[in-house]
Amino acid sequence: MAIAYAHESTADQRRANRTRAVEGRTVLCRVRRCDGPGKAGRWESFKVPVEPGMNVIACLKHIAQNPVTVDGNTTTPVVYDAGCLEEVCGACTMLINGMARQSCSCLIDEYAPLEGDTITLEPMTKFPVIRDLWVDRARLFQSLTRVKAWVPIDGTYALGAGPKESPEVQQDRYDMSECMSCGCCLEACPQFTIEPDEASWDTSFIGAHAISQARLFNGHATGKELKNDRLDELMNPGGVSECGNAQNCVKVCPKGVPLTESIATIGRQVTIRSFTRFFSGK
Repeated sequence: MAIAYAHESTADQRRANRTRAVEGRTVLCRVRRCDGPGKAGRWESFKVPVEPGMNVIACLKHIAQNPVTVDGNTTTPVVYDAGCLEEVCGACTMLINGMARQSCSCLIDEYAPLEGDTITLEPMTKFPVIRDLWVDRARLFQSLTRVKAWVPIDGTYALGAGPKESPEVQQDRYDMSECMSCGCCLEACPQFTIEPDEASWDTSFIGAHAISQARLFNGHATGKELKNDRLDELMNPGGVSECGNAQNCVKVCPKGVPLTESIATIGRQVTIRSFTRFFSGK
């Protein structure tokens, strides 16, 4: 299977498709179905009438209201995950025409502009399938736990105002904070492979998203209290040194998070930390 890039179709191409989209058309929605974990997959196709501005989620809702395939067989509604419906939560990520992206922001006019065009929907391949297009992203969030991707503030009383940050530092960190844990970078990463059991998660490649979040919190005035813990984790098996520098992650990221820049920055921080540990003994 080809590497799935969310931006393989350029913005100019998508805009051009939108201008030539045929009103009142019907498209073929081809969906990869699976009844449960470990069960065999199958393909089902549905004819969907397209309205202006319709997205993939709207297609799936139409199928839920009319679960009849092109062969005339009555089936079940397609199962998928979704939350915000405005490309913020990352829950609705799937493969659309072979490209990893959010289905809520994927407009049919841009991907299937003509009568009879086909739009293909599949679950991501790097996470276990729960059912149909819904996958289990638990490993993605476990990676964030590994690098302690949070600010260490806890207690039952007010601690007062936190440290001030300059607008320049805030802007530098803002781009990294836009990560929505969607999984696109992991889907496109050749080093991130599906693991058969949870026991291997702690030693498998952690992924670009977690490395970038480590950089985000290492640069936070309070979050940096856990900087050494994060760097120690990223020195372990599955850490930053296992990045193959394919740079697929930064190409596929829907938010434009500077992932390769983060990987390079964390690589330098890990190197400094390793020398410090060697000479200090701790």
